[in-house]
Amino acid sequence: MANMLERNKKVKAPQKSYEEHAQDALYREVWEDVNNEKTQQFIKKYGKIMIAVALGIMIIVTGIQIGIRTHYASKMATAENYETAIANTDANALAGIARNTSGATADLAMFNAYLIDNDVAKLDELARDGETREFRDLAKMHIVGIRGDEMTADELEKYLGDVATKSSPFYYTACLTIAQKHIASGNRDAANKWLDKIIDDSNAPAAIRSDAESLR
Repeated sequence: MANMLERNKKVKAPQKSYEEHAQDALYREVWEDVNNEKTQQFIKKYGKIMIAVALGIMIIVTGIQIGIRTHYASKMATAENYETAIANTDANALAGIARNTSGATADLAMFNAYLIDNDVAKLDELARDGETREFRDLAKMHIVGIRGDEMTADELEKYLGDVATKSSPFYYTACLTIAQKHIASGNRDAANKWLDKIIDDSNAPAAIRSDAESLR
């Protein structure tokens, strides 16, 4: 075994000749030329596309950054205008904010505008065009409180039809309001139908269920 190891140590890797080294260098040079030529061809063919893509990415990124800054600046300006309008109890300014913004902020501004000047037209606008379910239904409940006496029971029931559903935060209040209107109109059967919806619902608020039971 030892002799074999010693013999292996003495074995030397074959040395390349001058011609072989020259041939290797020629291969490397040719290969580099081929690669350079392919690279140049690729650049000539796709260079404009690559530049266009790079510019497009830069434009998109820049646009996003500008959009984010503009969005935050707009939000800050709206908040400042809202605070000023509230401090000055300026219903018109609040209505203007509502019509030029979106979402819950717009609905809150319009509702506060109504609270300041009691202009029912603002409630009508909110009930019709409000962007959030909560404020649309709230506006309708307020309108019923104002105009309910002028409505027939059927008209009131139709007006509150989309409020008297469980997807509305004012579902139980709407059911009770409709029942009370039917009672006032002398239609006990129609009233009981709405009262039973409240009484049979375990999730109904205790105060509203109590009112329903007393009317039943």
